[in-house]
Amino acid sequence: MSSPELVTVTVDGVDVQVPKGTGMVEAALSAGIEIPVFCYEPRLGPPVGACRMCLCEVEGMPKLQAACTMTAQDGLVLRTAQTSAQAAEGQDAVLEFILLNHPLDCPDCDKGGECPLQDLTFRWGPGTTRMRFPKRTFDKPIPISPLIALDRERCILCYRCTRFSELVAEDGQLVAINRGAQSIIATFEDEPYRAPFSGNVLELCPVGALTSTTYRFRARPWEIQNVPTVCALCPVGCNIAATTREGKIVRILSRNHPEVDGGWLCDKGRFAYDHLRAEDRIRRPLRRVRRRGFEPVGWEEALDEAERGLRGAGGSVGVAFSGGETVEQARALTSLVQEGLGSRAAVLAEIVHPALDAFRAPLSAIAQADVCLVVGDHPVAERAPLVDLWLRQARRGGKEIITVHPAGTVPVAPGSAASVCAALAAADPPKELRPVARSLKRAAKVALVWSQDDPSGGAHVAALARALGDKAAVYYLPRTPNGRGVSAAWGTPADPPDGEIGALIVSGDEAAGEPQVQELARRARFVLTTAMFESEVTLAADLVLPGTSYLERDGTTINLEGRPQRLRRAVDPPVADELAFFAELAGRFGLQVDPWPGEIPDENAPLPPKPDTAPPVRPPAARRRAQAGRGLEVVRYRGLFSGPAVERVPQLQFQRPLAEVELSAADARERGISAGDAVQVRSNGTSRLLTARLNRRLRAGAVRIEQEHAAGLAERVEVARA
Repeated sequence: MSSPELVTVTVDGVDVQVPKGTGMVEAALSAGIEIPVFCYEPRLGPPVGACRMCLCEVEGMPKLQAACTMTAQDGLVLRTAQTSAQAAEGQDAVLEFILLNHPLDCPDCDKGGECPLQDLTFRWGPGTTRMRFPKRTFDKPIPISPLIALDRERCILCYRCTRFSELVAEDGQLVAINRGAQSIIATFEDEPYRAPFSGNVLELCPVGALTSTTYRFRARPWEIQNVPTVCALCPVGCNIAATTREGKIVRILSRNHPEVDGGWLCDKGRFAYDHLRAEDRIRRPLRRVRRRGFEPVGWEEALDEAERGLRGAGGSVGVAFSGGETVEQARALTSLVQEGLGSRAAVLAEIVHPALDAFRAPLSAIAQADVCLVVGDHPVAERAPLVDLWLRQARRGGKEIITVHPAGTVPVAPGSAASVCAALAAADPPKELRPVARSLKRAAKVALVWSQDDPSGGAHVAALARALGDKAAVYYLPRTPNGRGVSAAWGTPADPPDGEIGALIVSGDEAAGEPQVQELARRARFVLTTAMFESEVTLAADLVLPGTSYLERDGTTINLEGRPQRLRRAVDPPVADELAFFAELAGRFGLQVDPWPGEIPDENAPLPPKPDTAPPVRPPAARRRAQAGRGLEVVRYRGLFSGPAVERVPQLQFQRPLAEVELSAADARERGISAGDAVQVRSNGTSRLLTARLNRRLRAGAVRIEQEHAAGLAERVEVARA
């Protein structure tokens, strides 16, 4: 690849060489000179020059120019307000105009102390005002959603928020209405701003116009601390900063990692922290007392009870992982059960094939790929929302996005992901996949995204990547935050034995919600569970340990790229965390397990697979279907805004999955169903009342239902108007 052409520009008398086409704001920074901005934000796409704060004098041009809209050209001479009286006068006038109706409520504003408008006014603005008339006011605050409040009189019309909604998230829900001095920010048709990335506008706003309802009036900048850590609510592993005040988390901010999240954060990661303070949280170890339910016990008593239960299991021990544990927690449980108790029986949330490590690439590389191929039934936006943003960026950049699933650009039968990968890796793919194969062959860079639950899925997509050669990068989307780390720590699991089990260890609330784990708990003589909240499994357990959130842990998590990242404890848990408990419990079986994480991991280091980590590679096969009888095949998926954390945050309830069934246009027409109709979905004596949503891309013969609303339904269902 050829080197970019360098040009010489002069900024305030300083000559600097930069690649041709570099924005002049960045070119000035490379010379150590700051040009103040409000509307300019490179992540939002091309600059619009709306605020005019960056006015500079350019040699050869009679008027001041917006530096953010200019690019570096050879010989360009630019003078900022630091050396040009004309530019300084222009910036003074811009700030005076911005402050014309801006309220002087900095002591009450949540942005006070963290406000770019404050900072730039002190550094660049006039010291006094000439305006003596009353300022314009609006009703306030205006709730544009349960999460976001709008103070219109503070808005400076930089359009950062509307540009994010239109150009990045592409939800189109935040708009500017009216014209001229009457321009205001509003939601489309005054509907609530219901979008998975809505909270990003809070950080983008350079003033206090958009504020968080969960943080509003709760803290001031001089009394908070920001703890750098990683979000562990989905497999992306976005970098975040947890804002704490008096030992409690009051806010979550994004912490730009350009290769992982690009500085964006979904609303689940931004607002779900409040589940730590849920009233129904388990805060003390609980021991079952026959005929009397549970009684709280101390730490040592809980260790004694756990030791008795595990020693009495006779080596018949199983573990159920949630996939949200840290690598250190997973290793501690692995050491205890495999080495101390001699068992390999486990239920893993994911089985991630080590062959994927050969095709690791940063998430940001998706936007640079010529072709992005997405295979799997589960919506990418629900499983790994930032991956969906990277795919949208790739599409905006003119890249080809091919989706192969029941509602994709290439519609296929449910459960066909493995077969699709095998067919594309073959020399002669079937007719319907030949255009896809040609696109993959022509592309210089390919991103393969797998979004399907399949124990051998990693092997199939890795086989396709090998067939494509060095140009392929693979993004396997686990459904749990640290599925890769837990899978690597445990190795290949053995199935729990039939019949009675001596002991079962259930790690985390997500594992307790799995039907398979609930069935194993009913067969176990002794059940030990770690959980933050009560569930069917905890109510049947013999010993319940208080679980912790990712915000209360120190440790390592591995995201979907295979990138190890460090979780840092932002607040203390109610009691010692699970790692300390299982490390001490392992010590009672003669094992030495560190009760603390090790060194900060190298993000680019390969994962250390165990010799037996690789699960057997099964040939791809079509999913078994109940061909006999009538009905539509159900495709289940887990919604992003689901799970125990979201359920306990009142402000997030409006984001939870709607009670809908998604039908193809052909199936709806055959049954006389229109969009928005109430329909009955029936199977095996179970009936659910859902709302019909039509998808013209969905393959006929299939319906999609979110997991929460598909409970109790069989693989095939009958759908009819209610």
